[in-house]
Amino acid sequence: MIALYDFVSGPLVWVAFIIFIGGTLYRIISLGLLAKEKDQIIYSYMDTQYAFRSIFHWIAPYAATNMRQKPIFTFISFTFHIGLLLAPIFLVAHVVLMEEAWGISWWMLPDAVADVLTVAVIAACVFFALRRVYQREVRFLTAPSDYALLALVAAPFVTGFWAQHQYAGFQFMTILHIVSGEALLAAIPFTRLSHMFMFPFTRGYMGSEFGAVRHVKDW
Repeated sequence: MIALYDFVSGPLVWVAFIIFIGGTLYRIISLGLLAKEKDQIIYSYMDTQYAFRSIFHWIAPYAATNMRQKPIFTFISFTFHIGLLLAPIFLVAHVVLMEEAWGISWWMLPDAVADVLTVAVIAACVFFALRRVYQREVRFLTAPSDYALLALVAAPFVTGFWAQHQYAGFQFMTILHIVSGEALLAAIPFTRLSHMFMFPFTRGYMGSEFGAVRHVKDW
């Protein structure tokens, strides 16, 4: 068990980060070159003012008309994304590990807040899965890979919560937590999760086209 822990928390971490960073750079560069080759007008449409206006507007809760039309979904979606970002970065255990490995640390979330965010992410994943089952228009567009992706996102939070509270078998859950986190990190550039770094580009283009060309709002 110790040897397995050393492997997943050592070499496998580097593999996951290399895949994540390399895959992200590859996706951004390849899509940028593809856009330049297939549709060069995209770059001539880009306008910094309207791009940033659109980006900041769409990351503000309930700022867009579509968000206000679906208030419950918007609340769950924003809660999910906040938890997905804050919990892994500012969790006490993760910050302590970074300090031990690299000698750097930063502000940490109180354990109670981290627990709330973790449970919120898990609950949101369940909500998104049920939505794909019971909402007809969403079910029509759903593939088995969508459920697998939700499970992949939820896994580090479920196993991390289990390990953090030291329920039965927490040592094994700790290993599963590390592995599932590494799998999620490595999968980001090659799945729909890539919108986390593609969002500024796609939203920036939409904002530029609507604002600078059509002279209308895109929300």
